[in-house]
Amino acid sequence: MSEEEIEKTFLISSLPQGIEALSPIELLDVYIPEESTHPKLRLRKRGENYEITKKILKNESDLSIQIEQTIPLTQEEFEAISSVSGKKIRKLRYTTLKNGVRMDLDLFLDALYGLALVDFEFQDNKQKNNFISPNFVHRDVTQEKFIAGGLLAGKSYADIQSKLEDLGYKKLDYKYLIV
Repeated sequence: MSEEEIEKTFLISSLPQGIEALSPIELLDVYIPEESTHPKLRLRKRGENYEITKKILKNESDLSIQIEQTIPLTQEEFEAISSVSGKKIRKLRYTTLKNGVRMDLDLFLDALYGLALVDFEFQDNKQKNNFISPNFVHRDVTQEKFIAGGLLAGKSYADIQSKLEDLGYKKLDYKYLIV
């Protein structure tokens, strides 16, 4: 399945009110090939669902629009393919609607603990261009390449800390949400 994805990504300054009432799903993303600086292939375990996705920028000058090609996998296929790469990211994802727009809030775990991003996914460019970010949003990082999953995979918070500080981001503590 191939589809166009239009989204904006933000660092957040605080967790949104009511986040505790939502049930997150744990995601495990594995990026391949491991040798690539910015892998475009991603394996994903979302609960008991498995898939492989290839993301391709529609326009190199606008990171907000990508073409995604996704294929469902079995657990056996996921485990066999995921063993070839150490470029992994584990995070908790909270999904809800905010002002009629799909919101995916990611709280990173393990070596990237303290990084929290939120993606807003839009139906079209008009909706994206008219979007007013909520008050818990810190800064739009849609065009910041270092924040892409394929580039974050295999890194630690310390690896990106100076770039985050340059953007005025302060590490968040959300241990109370991790079960």
